[in-house]
Order: sequence, then C-alpha cells, then structure tokens
Amino acid sequence: MSPKKSVMIVAGEASGDIYGANLVLAIKKIAPDTAFFGLGGPEMQKVGVRIIYQSSAMAVVGITETIPRIRYISRALRELKKVLKVDPPDLLILIDYPGFNLNLAKKAHALGIPVLYYIPPQVWAWWESRVKKIAKRVDRVAVILPFEKEFYQRYGLTAEYVGHPLLDESLPEGGKEKIKESLDIGFERDPILGLLPGSRAEEIVRMMPVMVGAAEIIYRYYPRLYCILPLASTIREEVVKSYLEDAKIDIKIGRSDTKELLKIADLALIASGTATLEAAIMETPMVIVYKVSHITYILSRFLAKVSNIGLVNLIAGKTIVPELIQSKATASRLAEEGLAILKNDGLRTDMKKGLKLVKEQLGQGGASNKVAHIAGEMMGLY
Repeated sequence: MSPKKSVMIVAGEASGDIYGANLVLAIKKIAPDTAFFGLGGPEMQKVGVRIIYQSSAMAVVGITETIPRIRYISRALRELKKVLKVDPPDLLILIDYPGFNLNLAKKAHALGIPVLYYIPPQVWAWWESRVKKIAKRVDRVAVILPFEKEFYQRYGLTAEYVGHPLLDESLPEGGKEKIKESLDIGFERDPILGLLPGSRAEEIVRMMPVMVGAAEIIYRYYPRLYCILPLASTIREEVVKSYLEDAKIDIKIGRSDTKELLKIADLALIASGTATLEAAIMETPMVIVYKVSHITYILSRFLAKVSNIGLVNLIAGKTIVPELIQSKATASRLAEEGLAILKNDGLRTDMKKGLKLVKEQLGQGGASNKVAHIAGEMMGLY
C-alpha cells in the first residue's frame, strides 16, 4: 500500500473554490486518505480541505484594486511558502489566480515539489511573455478551453485539454415553470431579468449601480419585470443590499444555484467572467458589462492581444454577445442593449444559437475526473 499523500491546493476566487472542491472529491475517489490543505473558500472547506487562508479576502482584479489588500495577500503567500518548505506536500495544485500562484509555483519548483496548474492563466489573451515563467515553474497544465492545449505545447509544456469544469456540475431539473414555482415567482411576472455583478468586492462596487440603474430603465418598458440577483459565495448579502435600498424596483437576492436562475431568465446582465459561460450553458441571452480602475484599464488595453474580453465571444471567435466595457458600461447603454434583445425575437434566437455552439466547444464534461487522474500520476499512485 502506498503511503498517505498530501496536496496543497490554491484557489483564489469563488469559481476556483468550486472547481477545487470538485477536484478534491475526484481525487478522493482515487486515494481516499489524501490530505488536502491550502487557500480556498467554503466549498473546498466543505469537502475537507484545511483552509490556511480564505480566498474571499484575496479575490481582486487589476493593479490598483490589489493595493488595499496587498499586505494580506503578501502574508498569505509568505505563509504558504513556509508551509511548502516545512511540510512539503506530494503535489501542489494551482487553480487560476496567476500573479499569486506563479509566485508560489516558483518556490515549489525550487523545493522539488511537483506542480500541476489547473486552469492556467489566459496568457494567450493578455501577457504571452508570462508563459515562459509557467514553463519554468510548472510541470503539467490542465487546460479548459480547446485552443489552449496547442498554445501551451508550443512553449514545451505538457498540456492536456480536460474540458470545462462547469459541465461537471449538475443541471437544473424540470422546466421553467417548475423552477418558477419552487422559487415562488408568480407566472404573471414577465420577463425575468438576472443580475450577476461578479464575485469580488470591487466588482460589486463598480457593477451594482450600473446594473440596478439598467434594471430600473427596463422596468419602465416592462412593468411586470422580475429581477433576481444570484449571490456569489464570496459576497455577503449585506454588501449587496446596500445598493438595493434606494432602488426604484424590487430586486430579489437569489440563494439558489446560479444555473437554475439563469434557466428561467429571459435576459442576464453579467459581469465579464465565469458566469458568462454558465449563461452560455443555459443558452441565456446576455449583455456582458465590466469596469475596472482607469489605470488598470489603460494597462489592460496596452497588453491585450484580443478584441473581446467576454469568454463566450473569445470561444466563439466573434462577437455573439454585446460587451460594454469601461466608459461604455453605463446604466443607459446597458438598458439599451438589454431592451434590444428583449424586443427582438430574431436577435434572441440568433444569440441562443451562438451560445449553443459555445457550449459544445466546452467539452463533454468529466474535467474533475481527468484532472484527478493527472494528479494521481504526478503523485505516483499508478
């Protein structure tokens, strides 16, 4: 019998916390006695990961947005590096969160600890030079988008395409009527509008006023409008409520599965990120919106190698969903794009067809099991 294995797993954001939890469960099927510890959130904690640092305090985007939390992030990085040295695991698994994780990978590589990067950085879109660091510090990468495998292999990395982990999650059961009934949404409410402002505190600050303002405008045209906001696990309800107190429309905070709410939504206003792919899986028409600090935006435009930022558009290879970025991300523009979709059946139909094609490109599911198999190989389990 092989000795008990230990794994440090690091996920800095809400989506990574979910993917990490699913991966831990998949690895436990192969090696039930494996011990897990690291950085993550409530989902990873539920499946038995010993959380050294909470991801909720680290989920930031952009350069200036990071500054207020730099002391906490630096302390977490120092502590995890210390753990790697004092109690080295058999494997380090990194999930997204590139700036932090690449720094940690450097330390692990120097200590001879195998490094698996699950969902590596989208360097093909932003910062291609960073891939050289990945090649030096990471042993294997498990990619979730079909074109990423060839990209990483060009730089000498052992890369495997595993499909998107969102497809591992269960889909809502029953039709829209059944879901509406379970959520106590009256059948007279129409259309249903989903607001998804993001999973980071900075995103809530920038996105909520825009989305609430857009919903108020749409309400003028659709007085039976029903608005629902599925809350990310990293965001406290009180934070969101502060933006709803003075709203001229009732917006419900949803605690159900996001995909369940997206299934019944006629339209979703979504902050750029993983949630756009959840909407694609549910074939929900959407408008992508995003704002960062002025400095972060200027630097991102300088570094960007792609014309779109929305994952659904990047995967589609063209713009199938409208994107409102930075100065264009206003309540009036967001409402205008949303109303155009709600009023035009042909536009909605074409968008749904495009989203269905994106969904097909995300793979056939089983990402967690495939990555668990790679992890097992790297730990010498077989």
